[in-house]
Amino acid sequence: MQLVFGVFALTAGTLTALRPDPPHPLFTTAATFGYALAAVLSFGGWLALGHPALAARTRQVLIVFHLLFVPAQFLFLLAHPMPWLGMALSSAIAVGLKPRFPRLGRTPRKVWLTLHVGIGVGWLGVATGMLLLAITGAVADSHELQHGAYLLLHTFEILLAIPSAFAAIITGVVVSLGTPWGLLKHRWVLAKLVIALALPFLAVFEGPWIEELETRSASGPIDTGTTGMLLIGAMGLFAALLWAATILSIFKPGGRTRWGRSRDERVGRAGREPAQPTRDSSTRLASRQVQRATFHDLRGGG
Repeated sequence: MQLVFGVFALTAGTLTALRPDPPHPLFTTAATFGYALAAVLSFGGWLALGHPALAARTRQVLIVFHLLFVPAQFLFLLAHPMPWLGMALSSAIAVGLKPRFPRLGRTPRKVWLTLHVGIGVGWLGVATGMLLLAITGAVADSHELQHGAYLLLHTFEILLAIPSAFAAIITGVVVSLGTPWGLLKHRWVLAKLVIALALPFLAVFEGPWIEELETRSASGPIDTGTTGMLLIGAMGLFAALLWAATILSIFKPGGRTRWGRSRDERVGRAGREPAQPTRDSSTRLASRQVQRATFHDLRGGG
């Protein structure tokens, strides 16, 4: 898998760098250098995993890298569609390496939790602001207000919404894996993860609508039509999903998933099973029983 991902990273980085008229030059540059780094780590990891002395540390480095590289590739989607395959490969590699994460200490846990809550609240505020801008652009009766709304909407998407999504996913994964909640053991945590991953996916469709309306409104007021209504709907869905994630964080409904229940059952069975006597202890017990029976026989015979 490391070799396959290295080949993919070289291909994706090359195609991204050679794409004519890239829509977002900043993310094109980030994707090119990001995939170049991924190729070096993948080929190097593929070689290092074959050496027992390097395998353990290499495995740790690759796990951390791919867990971080999955959300990073959401950003690269603004430059090229190839990262869809890259996210699937990185997820498969991270799962295949069977990561084990130590529990966070009290202070680090509070730091990461504070970052996650603060970023999540900020992301909700950004989504609400983008919804209001989408509505303003659709109902504005002046050119300046309409174009300004879509110009700000585009700026919010690039500079606020996308970085907030990336940071929220990273901090959420760290908090989940570093605490007893886990990432897949509780339904409310799993639901938040699905929401966090779904929002960047939806942004792939919403981004072109913003760019279209920004371009069309540059020369004068326009009838936003179906595109304007779709954009309002997408922004409303964004805000609703982020509110749902906030509610899940507070009420924590749903109980455990089947993965969490399976682990509880294994722990429960291990706790209920009596300790099995070893061969040596069984032999000593049988010897003592024979000696006791012989002693009683001698006393009876005497």
